Amino acid sequence: MPISFDKTLTQNFDEALRREWLETNGLGGWASSTLAGAHTRRYHGLLVAALHPPVGRMVLLSKLEEALLINNQRFELSCNRYPGAVHPRGFEYLDSFTRDLFPVFEYEAQGVRVRKTIAASNGENTTLILYEVLHAPSTFEMELRPFIAYRDYHSMAHANDAIRREARFEHGLFRAQPYAGTPELFLSVPEFSFSAQPEWYYNFEYRLEQYRGLDAHEDLFTYGTFKRTLQAGDRFGVIASLHDPTGRDAFQLFHAEKLRREKLCSAAISIDAFAKTLTLAADQFIVRRGENLRTIIAGYHWFSDWGRDTMIALPGICLSTGRFEDARKILRAFAQSTSQGMLPNRFPDAGEQPEYNTVDATLWFFVAIYKYLEYTNDVAFVREELMPTLRDIISWHERGTRYNIHVDTDGLLYAGAPGVQLTWMDAKVGDWVVTPRSGKAVEINALWYNALAIYAELARRFGNAGEAESFTHRAKQVQAKFNEVFWNESAGALYDYLEGESRLSLSSASNENRDGAAIRPNQIFALSLPFPLLEGRKAQQVLKIVEEQLYTPVGLRSLAANEPGYRTHYGGDQWSRDSAYHQGTVWSWLLGPFITALIRVEGEAGRQRARQVIDRLKPHLLDAGLGTVSEIFDAEPPHAPRGCMAQAWSVGELLRAYLEELALEKSAPSA
Repeated sequence: MPISFDKTLTQNFDEALRREWLETNGLGGWASSTLAGAHTRRYHGLLVAALHPPVGRMVLLSKLEEALLINNQRFELSCNRYPGAVHPRGFEYLDSFTRDLFPVFEYEAQGVRVRKTIAASNGENTTLILYEVLHAPSTFEMELRPFIAYRDYHSMAHANDAIRREARFEHGLFRAQPYAGTPELFLSVPEFSFSAQPEWYYNFEYRLEQYRGLDAHEDLFTYGTFKRTLQAGDRFGVIASLHDPTGRDAFQLFHAEKLRREKLCSAAISIDAFAKTLTLAADQFIVRRGENLRTIIAGYHWFSDWGRDTMIALPGICLSTGRFEDARKILRAFAQSTSQGMLPNRFPDAGEQPEYNTVDATLWFFVAIYKYLEYTNDVAFVREELMPTLRDIISWHERGTRYNIHVDTDGLLYAGAPGVQLTWMDAKVGDWVVTPRSGKAVEINALWYNALAIYAELARRFGNAGEAESFTHRAKQVQAKFNEVFWNESAGALYDYLEGESRLSLSSASNENRDGAAIRPNQIFALSLPFPLLEGRKAQQVLKIVEEQLYTPVGLRSLAANEPGYRTHYGGDQWSRDSAYHQGTVWSWLLGPFITALIRVEGEAGRQRARQVIDRLKPHLLDAGLGTVSEIFDAEPPHAPRGCMAQAWSVGELLRAYLEELALEKSAPSA
């Protein structure tokens, strides 16, 4: 699905501003902005570097603004939004935009046509900006002006006297260290002259920060301008980097990156246009952690790597795309980080100790390992490196670990502690946990059943018949109890969670726990995980209620519209956003399990409907984050995209479901 827009869109400011492009570097850094060229987020920048991969991220080079000087006339190709004004208006010269392997912009002014291609170089904090003069009636000049932010990516820059105003420029190489203790910035601008004009520009306005109720204005610093005379057929490449680019050629670096991406596409299971687009999107999330390990960034622009998101996304991001070695390194990285039978929920940005406040990340680890073995048959790695960790995890859950996570006397998994959010519905505002779900959550126990069934299957495969039989028996007990206590006959659905211990009767649970009976999408996992818990009438009814009350073309609502607390819109300040996060807001990653459930329950008819689900989602790839999938959407039409413009599990689950269920058409195992 090559993305292409002509000037009817690119020269429409509002339409160009709402669409974002993203280039990532495999370290956790990126280059990103809007089609219009005006930043709308504090996270936009031309060189956002990860100083301690995949964290320690800083917006260093915010922008590189271009102007064409043609026959004594000046044509600004850049664009900025200030309070009450848009200046300059370079989008008015943007004739076309395309995105296949890379974002490509073509500008035209006074018969001069210039193509700009932006590429992040994988494995280093380097951005390439390539320019080609496609047509020009005569010679003209191009002027480039770099704007510096040099700040933590969550912060905003403001004019100050601490910035170092001196810079060096020799033989086409610019270098500056704006503040003491910060990395040096290199700009390779071959055959350009430099005119020093150090000064601050004030009040750049970022629309999406305003929408989020945050500080939305920033000051940026420039050291001056670069200038070069050009003619038709000329081309040059700017290298923006934290490494001295002396002796390096931008076009050679670009060619190497182009070959890497083409190889990724050829390694994927399917190479139709939709799969290619998602395969390239998936590549953006795989980053380095430590010297020889990998992890998955949860979302751009502000997330780091989260255990839950990584394990959910891994099958689609890594396995469906043939990146088995990356999957192995990710599983190893998280296995080495387990503590008291738990995977970390997230690794903080500043490199502090991991946080372990999650119940489901650890259980998704079992699913990711099971899928890894399905794809790779890497028996030795799973048996020797991962099985001891899985055995330890189960033991900790049996005897109890953090936050009162433990196996109850009925075999189901209980989790909950005051003031802590442990499931994926984890929004918290101050001390208020919006959806606490303490007790026995439906997807947690579906995952617990799968953890036992998967362990039994692995033990059987590795020749431990006694252990396999024991865990199979335990899994079947959990399945039976699950069907007994989670089924809500009056609603024709599953309870979302049950409070209390096993002594709590079903009737008291339904009376005392109205929230636990709310219609939420978590029940879909009883149908979609590798080992489903429901069949027949119950499976059909769960699928029916999820489709009728939660399905939208861009994902599943997190709460049915007729439930108390339902929110139609996600926006405003942090309290407003977090209080709506799981109270109706649509989550696109849930389309993956929904597609799997459709096919399992309805067979060939479900497969045909699953293709329609994919077709309805495809237009989103031309909106918001181009070529990728947003994190969330408003609950009601037109389902405006919100949150992160690129989310790992959104891309991963769509890619997994599309390739496994529709391209490969696998059948599900039974416990």
